[in-house]
Amino acid sequence: MFGIFLSALNVVLAFIVRSVLVKFIFFFALYYITSEFVPVLIGLLPNSNELSGALQGLPSSVAYFLNMFMVPQGITMIFSAYVTRFLIRRIPVIG
Repeated sequence: MFGIFLSALNVVLAFIVRSVLVKFIFFFALYYITSEFVPVLIGLLPNSNELSGALQGLPSSVAYFLNMFMVPQGITMIFSAYVTRFLIRRIPVIG
């Protein structure tokens, strides 16, 4: 009778060690990599506010319509989306 309980305990511990513990360590490592390295990589990227400075050289009539259609904000959003996509694809297993 004691052998059955010992065998069941062995099966449960093997399940916990093989699946739960290994997955926890793996996903914690991925979380740590993304939470620590992404801010460092973002700090190395060029500032998107410089893009708005590049549009300052346009004539006022063109700048009026660009601002009315919110083109500078759209360009900033597209630039941020491309940078985010680039960073996500560099993360192992996720990208």
